[in-house]
Amino acid sequence: MTTARDLMTPGAECVGENETLVDAARKMRDLDVGALPICGEDNRLKGVLTDRDIVVRCLAEGGDPSTALAGSLGQGKPVTIGADDSIEEALATMSKHQVRRLPVIDGHDLVGMLAQADIARALPGEATGETVEDISR
Repeated sequence: MTTARDLMTPGAECVGENETLVDAARKMRDLDVGALPICGEDNRLKGVLTDRDIVVRCLAEGGDPSTALAGSLGQGKPVTIGADDSIEEALATMSKHQVRRLPVIDGHDLVGMLAQADIARALPGEATGETVEDISR
């Protein structure tokens, strides 16, 4: 059985909930990623911040990314997948919650990120196509 751990990008870095959106954007640039998990002072996952969130939910609303905090854009409990959960479970979770990326956790520890693209490279086209269709609805 292929698991989330097998396909994830390990060593995911967080943006702190009290870091500014400018700091988050720079970290995304430096890491060449479009999303970062938001981690709290308690080392718990608070959400996921995307580059699109910064543009649509801050800049387009007239917000100041140099003062707006990453934690302000976290929306409730993040959707995650367990490191040892199957890829089929990851696909079902992505489809159900219409997300393209999942933080991968082992217990309460963030161990990586699993993207739709990671799964697409590993699974047959039919399974990937169905998931992309479900997520994009």
